[in-house]
Amino acid sequence: MIEKYFALKENNSDLKTEVLAGITTFLAAMYIIVVNPAIISKTGMPFNGVLTATILVSAFSTIMMGIYAKNPILVAPGMGINAFFTFFVVINMGLKWEVALGSVFWSGIIFLLLSVFNVRTYIVKAIPKQIRYAVSAGIGLFIALIGLVNSRFIIADPSTLVKLNRMDPTVITFIVGLLITSLLVIKRVKGALIIGIITTTILSIPIGRLYGDASTYNFGVPTLVTWKGIFEYPDFSLMFKLDLINSLKFAVWPITFAFLFTDMFDSLSTFVGVAEASDLIDPNGEPRNVKESLIVDAVATTIAGLFGTSSGTAYIESATGIAEGGRTGLTAVISGLLFFPFMFISPLLSIVPAIATAPALLLVGVFMMKPILKINWSKFDDAVPSFLSLILIPFTYSITQGIIWGFLSWTVIKLALNKRNEVSYMLLAIDIFAIFALLIQ
Repeated sequence: MIEKYFALKENNSDLKTEVLAGITTFLAAMYIIVVNPAIISKTGMPFNGVLTATILVSAFSTIMMGIYAKNPILVAPGMGINAFFTFFVVINMGLKWEVALGSVFWSGIIFLLLSVFNVRTYIVKAIPKQIRYAVSAGIGLFIALIGLVNSRFIIADPSTLVKLNRMDPTVITFIVGLLITSLLVIKRVKGALIIGIITTTILSIPIGRLYGDASTYNFGVPTLVTWKGIFEYPDFSLMFKLDLINSLKFAVWPITFAFLFTDMFDSLSTFVGVAEASDLIDPNGEPRNVKESLIVDAVATTIAGLFGTSSGTAYIESATGIAEGGRTGLTAVISGLLFFPFMFISPLLSIVPAIATAPALLLVGVFMMKPILKINWSKFDDAVPSFLSLILIPFTYSITQGIIWGFLSWTVIKLALNKRNEVSYMLLAIDIFAIFALLIQ
């Protein structure tokens, strides 16, 4: 029944592979369960309430992605947009968090209408192929950078912005974990990334206990692997606390648009990038089941406002499960189901430190770089916009910024060279919204 519904054989996969891939994706993205409430609770919203909302949105949306869209993509409240929600919308602008949640909800409704009526599918088709390849590679660099930062291999520096960290126990543990995981992947060992995450977690246990000290970058805690208990009750206090009326006021519309635009292009670029890197494309060369996937993403944002958190979006960490062999929606279903137990056992998340998933993220960066070979580097009017997309995604720490500048530079260069046929009307419309988004950010 399961094999037939998800077409495992047709996708050259099997039940074991999909389960391992689902677990891998969850392990790579489970940090959001704690990190999202840590950010959003600064608005005054209860930490445990946001944690419960995060789990519910992630679980339902990811399962829906697997069953309805049949894609191995994890969906959860997005990083970056949660910071925008917290620090810009609520803290800087002084908008009540109830109104901000209403704005998230209405952006999800608009998002859903755009998806149902295929507008977003047309947007995907308007993205030039060269930009698609660049976005995929740029996301790979972004994922690798996240891994290097999480492992403390790269740290901030006031003079050079970033620099290589000294060879302390954390960095050495990361390097060992990376070598072990790399060899497992090269030898095509089933569950290589999971084994790598578990191994790196075990190697991290002595830090702060037998040697080293992680206090300076682990919130004052000397150990990387900590024990904070097992059980904690879920908190449903934020359910349906959004303000639907005041969030419709004209003054809030720019905020709703900002949520819509950022969420839309984060999702689009993630779908396009992951699809290109993993060949999850349909016979027409478009991302597989793109309309259904974008509908799920829109639903995720809508229920995020209802449950009490920021917009839901597709996660680039989904590429870890795909690299592990996940090819169908079953991967997403497994990932989604794994969120539910943490409504009651969220303290257990402290057992797996960020450094443990860092080797997997770096290797996924390698996996995502494959489409870079398809970029026409000898044709500069293709190469320049593609290069901007490629480098600005990691350099700005934003997928949206990378794709915006790729679009704008592509349009300007092509029109200046009198190549109007390479710029669609939909792309021109997107450019107008992109400029507006840059002005209001």
